[in-house]
Amino acid sequence: MSGIVGTNAVVQVGFVVRDIYETKKKWAKFLGVEEPPVGDSGEYSVTRMQYKGEEAPEAKSLLAFFNLPGLQIELIQPNEAPSTWREYLDTHGEGIHHLAFNVGGMRMEQAIGKCRDFGMTLEQKGEYSDGSGRYAYLSAQKDLKTVIELLESGPQNG
Repeated sequence: MSGIVGTNAVVQVGFVVRDIYETKKKWAKFLGVEEPPVGDSGEYSVTRMQYKGEEAPEAKSLLAFFNLPGLQIELIQPNEAPSTWREYLDTHGEGIHHLAFNVGGMRMEQAIGKCRDFGMTLEQKGEYSDGSGRYAYLSAQKDLKTVIELLESGPQNG
């Protein structure tokens, strides 16, 4: 295994934006690809999103994904409810919010523990909107100067 979470392969770069429709149009033109559809972050009954340890049923976002060879670009337009996305947009403006890694050879809770041991703090977590996996955002601002997202596909353990 490589790195703290079992891999050193970045699979996604996430951008927080104010206008997902305008931004995806520009990215599509720049990349020479079709514009991806815009979806939403899902219903709380499925996502069970938590922000800073509290249930966050009102936190939502619009999402668009560009699937490129070896890397995905995610665009995120948050609503006004408290979330890691809203906090980033209010504090830093638009830009790169996170780098994402698939947890390699371990389960999500183990990967979160290793990130905490490294000095990161868990900011937000939840299930994918279709229930096919889960994500966790950890602040690594102090040491890595960004947010790290962990991704795990498959049924929830336990």
